[in-house]
Amino acid sequence: MTARYGPRVALLVVDVQNDFADPAGSLYVTGGEEVVAGINAEIAAARAAGAPVFYSQDWHPARTPHFVTDGGVWPPHCVAGTSGAEFHPELTVAGEVIRKGVDGADGYSAFSVRDPRSGDQRSTLLGQRLAEQEVTTLVVVGLAGDHCVRESALEARGLGLTVLLPLELTRFVNLRPGDDQRSVTAMRAAGVLLD
Repeated sequence: MTARYGPRVALLVVDVQNDFADPAGSLYVTGGEEVVAGINAEIAAARAAGAPVFYSQDWHPARTPHFVTDGGVWPPHCVAGTSGAEFHPELTVAGEVIRKGVDGADGYSAFSVRDPRSGDQRSTLLGQRLAEQEVTTLVVVGLAGDHCVRESALEARGLGLTVLLPLELTRFVNLRPGDDQRSVTAMRAAGVLLD
């Protein structure tokens, strides 16, 4: 693992929050809790090599078009200030947190949010932070592989970053059967390095 990290490499930990990683969570990703120990080892390896670690965190208002209760597709989840929105209690948090969905926007990628009605997109601080630290390679882990992990990896590639994604450190929602394989195919096609 340590070999992944060195100058200009960063780690992005995507949405390892109770609503996704706890079996009692409102949008539990099957096996989500199983990745926490491996992600902690990845965080330790990154920190030992002096690599920056970033965390994305869904942080939604109680009412948002993102939720099925207001016309979206997802059950309410990661509502700001609730235990479901908190990071999994066993996750090591040692880096900057990038919150997404704060104002009701769809926040799939850690790099951007999108207005669910107009489609207008705007950047989070993540791209700026990586540029400030001259990061050229990003390791992406977390939840879920067929949504926020995939979108973050694809957008990182679009920004010209080399992206490494260890598949053992993510799990998939599979809202539609086969979403996991379609996501892996899309990421490979974009040049994401999966192992």
